[in-house]
Amino acid sequence: MIRDLGRRRGRERRGLALAEGVRLVEEALAAGVAIRGAAVSPALEGTTRGTALKRALADRRVPLEELSLAELDALADTEHPQGIVAVIEPRRWTLDDIPAGPGVTLVLDAVQDPGNVGTILRTAHALGAAGVIALKGTADLVNPKVLRGSMGSAFRFPAVPAGEADLLDWASARGAALWVTSADGEPLRRDAVRAAGAVLMVVGNEGAGVGSSLASRAARRVAIPIRSGAESLNVAVASGILLYEALRDG
Repeated sequence: MIRDLGRRRGRERRGLALAEGVRLVEEALAAGVAIRGAAVSPALEGTTRGTALKRALADRRVPLEELSLAELDALADTEHPQGIVAVIEPRRWTLDDIPAGPGVTLVLDAVQDPGNVGTILRTAHALGAAGVIALKGTADLVNPKVLRGSMGSAFRFPAVPAGEADLLDWASARGAALWVTSADGEPLRRDAVRAAGAVLMVVGNEGAGVGSSLASRAARRVAIPIRSGAESLNVAVASGILLYEALRDG
């Protein structure tokens, strides 16, 4: 099962995902995520936290499969496994889980790198975004690297896969303004965000940017001013800057 869940098709078919490492499994427990079982090796009890986590899983009657160090290393996705890979049943968020009203929802248009997507989820949660919507071409929201990069935010924060048509219908029903990021856009201003009320802020693919279909429907094109001659910003870094400017107080 763990091998199968390493593939997107396996995760979609089973409705399950993998949480690897002490911190992420701790976060899953704290968030009330259902844990179907876990493969563990002696490395887990090499630290106080690992020992406590194993005890907590046993107390909750989570089935534990004892493996050797080599066996677990072969299943793990990381270079230095911490002795645990858990099978979880992640919450399946929907667009209706994103709070209505003023605020910013971040939309990912074909953001392919799972490390970027995980970092964006963590950052959006921390900075107070209403949610994240992942369009076609974006890394699977329950990809193991996405979950690790989110540092548990994926368990507590609405992160929703959606098609473009569903996104546009939902935005229309909510009265949300569609803004896209673009190098030729106007500098993002906090007062403009507040005046707009509900905003969908679209960030695009690492190389190609926002697709033409969404860009053609945008009410506003916004940008982060950067120095002449500097390369464009990483999409996760840009998302953090945009959300901080849009949502900060004062």
